[in-house]
Amino acid sequence: MKKFKPQPGFTVLAHKLALDPNATASRHLHSHGGAARAAYNWAVAYVTAVWWQRKAEQSYGIPEDELTEWRSWSLPSLRKAFNEDKRTNPRFAGWWEENSKEAYNTGLANASAAFDNYAKSKSGKRNGRKMGIPRFKSKRKARLTCRFTTGTIRIEPDGRHVTLPRIGTVRLHEDASRLQALADAGNMRILSATARLDRGRWFVSLQVEEKHELVKVVRPDAAVGIDLGIKTLAVLADSDGVLVAEPNPRHLDRAQKQLRRASRVVSRRHGPDRSTGQQASRRWEKANQARNKIHHRVANLREDTLHKMTTRLACEYGTIVIEDLGVAGMGRNRRLSRQIADAAFGEIRRQLTYKTRRRGTRLVVADRWFPSSKTCSRCGAVKAKLPLSMRVFECDNCGLVLDRDANAGHNLVALAARRTRMTGTGVAGDLDNAVEAESKPRGADRKTRTTRPRRKAGTGRAGGTIPSPRAGKETGDRQQDTGAQPALR
Repeated sequence: MKKFKPQPGFTVLAHKLALDPNATASRHLHSHGGAARAAYNWAVAYVTAVWWQRKAEQSYGIPEDELTEWRSWSLPSLRKAFNEDKRTNPRFAGWWEENSKEAYNTGLANASAAFDNYAKSKSGKRNGRKMGIPRFKSKRKARLTCRFTTGTIRIEPDGRHVTLPRIGTVRLHEDASRLQALADAGNMRILSATARLDRGRWFVSLQVEEKHELVKVVRPDAAVGIDLGIKTLAVLADSDGVLVAEPNPRHLDRAQKQLRRASRVVSRRHGPDRSTGQQASRRWEKANQARNKIHHRVANLREDTLHKMTTRLACEYGTIVIEDLGVAGMGRNRRLSRQIADAAFGEIRRQLTYKTRRRGTRLVVADRWFPSSKTCSRCGAVKAKLPLSMRVFECDNCGLVLDRDANAGHNLVALAARRTRMTGTGVAGDLDNAVEAESKPRGADRKTRTTRPRRKAGTGRAGGTIPSPRAGKETGDRQQDTGAQPALR
């Protein structure tokens, strides 16, 4: 599919708004979310049924050229097959007309992307963790969502209601008059809307094409180094030598007493049991909702804290330096995993990335092996070892005694200045990678273990090989080879 390009002077943004639907609108939203889940499960069954059929035929000794043909998982192919089946399939025949076509298209698009990710992961074309075969979504655990790309999508003139296709007008929890004013002035155009049930309430995310207005930051020539931690969420060291410590609110730790009490109540109720088919009791559902409410409050407080901190930094400094932390590896520490997850280091970097680009400032990411804590910020000497238990940095060369987090912040600021000198420019909005660090004692600047080579894909249980994700006869969308499909593992 051809990638959408905004018109000159405009950029694509998303505005997430909370909804306050009445009983009718809430019922329609749940119906659309359930329809998307049902379409997703239909697509998974439609594609994988042929995989198992070919496996059975191979066990009978049927030649390869006589096996059942593969089914394409490209979005046009799934849409065509679903439209032919929905009128006769007893699972959909009685109610499919109650929802917008966008609900079913949402599920089919998600299934197509899931199969595409699985094929790329098996063939080594996709980075990150290994993706498995798409599985069915449970009605109890699936997150309800529906994306609308066509039809009537608008913010009402009063700024307190939004209109969605087939659902109608839904009241907003907050005032969206500013967005409505931008739309009336021709500075914003709504491209799509995604309704989603998250943390117990409905939200709508409006993807818009909005006129980009560059706002000058308060200190465009200043730089700040951010050293993230658990004891202190962030230590900020700017280019003027000012140190500021952002305290870690520890929202999850503060809620542990309430969570333990609520979890004990849930454990005493008759919950669901998939092995025996036992259904959850009403008292279990009520107790589980009370426990979820505590988790939702913790997540909301954490989100509010991080957004306020990252917005303040992006609006003040022209250059921000952060570290490329291995959060996944840090989370494997059983003593600190809960605190690391509560601090949300990865979310801080994600927010700073798009907020600096939006404001035209510069974000420098230090290399993961850059020894910011072990390097003396005064003379540049590097310690061979500095365990986490040592919270004060003591330089053996010049005698500097400084908090290790403050020392790391100063080194990050110096890294930004060195990066600017080496490149000769600081292009606004660039996501720069830090320069290679100098050689350290004991090889601390490089990985100590190489990654095991990926196994070559061969014939699996389904008898197929890993296909190219793009092939076929459809045009204008993702295409995939129907002559070779990934093996079931």
